[in-house]
Amino acid sequence: MLTLDLTNAPRWHDLAPGVRVQLRPLTTALMVATRSDSAVEAVPDGASDEERALAFAKALARRATMAWEGIGDANGSPIDPSPEAVNALLDIWPIFEAFQLTYVSKGLLLEQEKNVSALSPNGPSAGATDTARAAKRRAKTARHD
Repeated sequence: MLTLDLTNAPRWHDLAPGVRVQLRPLTTALMVATRSDSAVEAVPDGASDEERALAFAKALARRATMAWEGIGDANGSPIDPSPEAVNALLDIWPIFEAFQLTYVSKGLLLEQEKNVSALSPNGPSAGATDTARAAKRRAKTARHD
């Protein structure tokens, strides 16, 4: 069953020990606005999927981030979120992965439910179980007439 959160309140997400970010809800309006973000549109046609994903994630994070804790400048002084600071934060691989898992993937899981896609039995979304027994021997080739 799909549970609707009618409050649309921002939520805190822990991205690393001592680092948490308050993010707007992942709504249709936010996703549509991110798709038309100038940085996303500026990605060259020949760019790899990874380059596109990074540009989109950074644009989404810039739009979604409202506040954060545990993030500071080179001197250790706390700083407020800014577009440049959000980009720098997502350049840190474990932070990027945590952002994708705790924030973006929730929307993708909902999309997966909508499309009735099951988890893969192996790989990064491992979780499904095999339902068929393994074949005892190879099947015979069909005759050609």
